[in-house]
Amino acid sequence: MNEQGDTPTAGAPTAPLAPGTRRPGGRTARTRAAVRDAVLTGLVEHGYPGLTVEYVAEHAGIHKTTLYRRWGNIEGLVADALDLAGEDSWAPPDTGSLEGDLRALAHTTAESFAAPATAAAPTAFIAAAFQSRRAAEALNAFYAGRFARCETIVGRAVARHELDRRTDAGALVRAVVSPLFLRLFITREPVDGELADQCAAAALAAARAGVFGTATDPEGADAPAGPA
Repeated sequence: MNEQGDTPTAGAPTAPLAPGTRRPGGRTARTRAAVRDAVLTGLVEHGYPGLTVEYVAEHAGIHKTTLYRRWGNIEGLVADALDLAGEDSWAPPDTGSLEGDLRALAHTTAESFAAPATAAAPTAFIAAAFQSRRAAEALNAFYAGRFARCETIVGRAVARHELDRRTDAGALVRAVVSPLFLRLFITREPVDGELADQCAAAALAAARAGVFGTATDPEGADAPAGPA
């Protein structure tokens, strides 16, 4: 039975601690990591509808009363697992050129979903986001963080005079990966290195043409965007 709507045990708060409001260390961090791993395994094995608090408690080695008290319910557990995933040290590629960075980013995205072993976890999280509002919010925050980190790609390209400084980094990165996600999750078509190269090349051409320009200069001057 799915426990997404179960009521926490008596004395437990009605809502769990909001994901990301605390950065625990030591034993608390180990507990949180164990719960995250159990949630991830459960999502891969059973999907969001089949994930239960009992499953997480058993596989994390933590009493379910503790899970209810700290995370509230399955939604809270999944949301916090995504929040924890966003606290990693991932950094965007730095190949020395904008073209190389975009190609590397596209290839990394495609390769993440190429093999069942590597695709299982992110696919399970994305599927959960279609079934849970809190999971969707957490997934949105996760990718917002990823896009923010990718701003360095545009910053380096501007410094090398490859792009106009008004280029919207988030829009550029989305243009690279969106066709890949369309095939992966909407049309269910295969993705490969050739497609990754095409996505990067198309986004690069659009960026050079000023398609992703913003109306406001980052340094304060309002002007239409265009090639540097």
